[in-house]
Parts: sequence; structure tokens; C-alpha cells
Amino acid sequence: GEGELAMASVAPEVEKKEEEEQVVNPWEVSAGKGGIDYDKLVDQFGCQRLDAALIDRIARLTGRPPHRFLRRGLFFAHRDLNEILDIYEKGDKFYLYTGRGPSSEALHLGHLVPFMFTKYLQDAFKVPLVIQLTDDEKFLWKNLTVEESKRLARENAKDIIACGFDVERTFIFSDFNFVGGAFYENMVKVARCVTYNKVVGIFGFTPEDHIGKISFPPVQAVPSFPSSFPKHFSGNDQLRCLIPCAIDQDPYFRMTRDVAPRIGYQKPALIESRFFPALQGENTKMSASDPNSAIYVTDSTKDIKTKVNKYAFSGGQDSVELHRKLGANLEVDVSIKYLNFFLEDDDELERIKKAYKEGRMLTGEVKQLLVTVLSEMVERHKRARARVTEEVCNIICYHIHLVLYI
Repeated sequence: GEGELAMASVAPEVEKKEEEEQVVNPWEVSAGKGGIDYDKLVDQFGCQRLDAALIDRIARLTGRPPHRFLRRGLFFAHRDLNEILDIYEKGDKFYLYTGRGPSSEALHLGHLVPFMFTKYLQDAFKVPLVIQLTDDEKFLWKNLTVEESKRLARENAKDIIACGFDVERTFIFSDFNFVGGAFYENMVKVARCVTYNKVVGIFGFTPEDHIGKISFPPVQAVPSFPSSFPKHFSGNDQLRCLIPCAIDQDPYFRMTRDVAPRIGYQKPALIESRFFPALQGENTKMSASDPNSAIYVTDSTKDIKTKVNKYAFSGGQDSVELHRKLGANLEVDVSIKYLNFFLEDDDELERIKKAYKEGRMLTGEVKQLLVTVLSEMVERHKRARARVTEEVCNIICYHIHLVLYI
């Protein structure tokens, strides 16, 4: 059971010496000069690339075209996804698990990415879903009170519900409200299997870190086990779990996969995404603390227009003449990256990329198209969120005795 971890237990400070560049863990994402090197991450973390054959297989099994995040390689890595598809092909089900650390009142578009993709997976495979809101993690890592962490979790829950999950098949819980019982039993089972040295190796904790941080990882690990939800999965303890998440969350699940067989459980499978770039460019993950680095689901159309025009890093040339001659550098252009995430029509996207690259389209025109796409998306989200009543929120979040429809 050491295989997964041995590949990945490079403590962050060792990594830095050998390469001053990228740091990727659940609390820090910083890239080298050329942005995040995803090939290197896949090797370092020991996951697999999502190839065309797997994507075709998903399309075949679900009877619907693959989501644009799959078609365009935005969800690009996995662990054991093939096993989940084998199970499904045999006529058995699995369940989905994803989550969010509620550190800010409003979500930005980067936060929506895993939920949009999870909704597609739930609809395509017709499977149950648990969503963990780690209000306890945010209490431990950020300077928040317990009450404030819980309030943010509830506000975030409304944005998550607005993504349109299947009410019959979805359970959203916050740790402060739910941890206990069988869930806590599993936490303790996991905790006993992970030494201090190992957790330092995986997460880079230091002797100055308080023990709340060091003891937190089991909390995020155990939603991967159906026995943590005895009421929801009534006794269905061998149900496999698939976790859609951004790749910075991988350390938690390396740990979980390492421990699972030792406590008699199945390893969770993962499907992992790239980071959604900040408006300022590929070299950073968006920061909730810098409102100009991101588009929020609460932004007005005017805000979106201002942010895109003022802050979205451009791959266009310095003058119109030069741009007509040389065309844009699509590798660094943020508007193109955002359209890659959110413009559904593949042909339209190709047309824009070609015209922009050849200098026939200017940065301003590409930005204008992006503003339209984002504004429509954000307005749609606002309408959906306005329909999330306290009652709906209670049904999905506090349905403690609900058996999820498998």
C-alpha cells in the first residue's frame, strides 16, 4: 500500500530546492514562469492522463456527448476511472463526492467549475452525490469564527444548489453540522493509519502548525467511504466513489487511497481538473482575497465588462498594425482560456481562435464575446440562486434521514 505515497511524498521544501518553481497543494498554488506544468504534476502525483479512449468510453456508456471540460482536456487526469466505468457497464452504480471550503461569501467562476462538471456526471450516470462543505477547515486555516464559517457554508450551499443537482440524489453537509457517529468512526480509523511523518510528507505541515491542521485530513478523506453515510447509503458499504476535483486536492486522496485497503474499504477513484486561471494570467490560481483576480457569481454585467476589459491578460500585440501582422499568442491569452471553459460551441471556438491567432480578430472583439458569454452564465446563475428558498436549502442540506436514490 506504499506505492501511491512513495511516488508523492516529497516534502514541499525538498521540492523547492530542486526547482524554484511550482508549488501545488490544497492551500497554495503557485506556478513557475510558464504557468503550471501539468505533465510534471501528473508524474509527481502518480495519477494517469485522461486519454481519448476513456472519453469515448464515457460518451458511449452515457449515450450523450462528453462535456466540453472533457472534450477540451480541462478535466485531464484520473485515478481508477476505468474501474468506475467497468462497474457502471456491468449495470452497477457508484456515487460522486465533491466539496468546497467556504472561505468567501460569493463563489467565483473557478469555484463553479467542479460543480458544473459534477452536475454533468450526475445527470449522465444518474448517480447519488454527497457534497462536503469544510467549514471546520476554514475555521482552522482562516481567521474566522465558528459562526462565520457556518454562515459562509450555508450561503455557499445556495450557490451550489443553484447549479441544479438532482434533489432526490444529493446530500450537502457541513462538517460542523454533520460530523459524528459512523462518519467520526471512519475518521478515527483513518487517523490511526497515518503517522505524523507521513502527513508532513504529503501536506508539508511544519512543527509550528497547530494540531487542528494536522488532524484535519481524515475529515476530508472519509466521505470517500459509503459507510460514513449509513442513513443515506443504507448498508450499501461496497458502493464505489468517484471524486471530481481540482488537482490541488489530490494529496488528500492519495492519503485516502493509501489507507482504504488497510481498513477494509474500496479506494475512491478521481477525475481531476486543471486550475481555472486568474484574470491576470496563467501563473496563479485565483484568490478569493483579490476581487479583481476573478469574476464572481454576484458580479453585475457592468462589473464583468470592466474586469474583463481592464484585467484579463491579453495575448494580442501592442499595436493594431503589429497585431494584424503577427496575430495573438493564444497560449497566454486569458479571454481565450475562459472561452475554452465556457463557450459550448466547438466550431465557434475554433473560428475565434483561428481568426485571433491570424490577427483578423482584435483583443477587444474577443473580450466582447467573452463578456457576453460570462454575463449570460452569471445572470442564469443569479436567477437559479434566487429560486433556492431556505426550505429547499434545508431539504438538501439537513436531510439527515434521507436515503439517497441510487
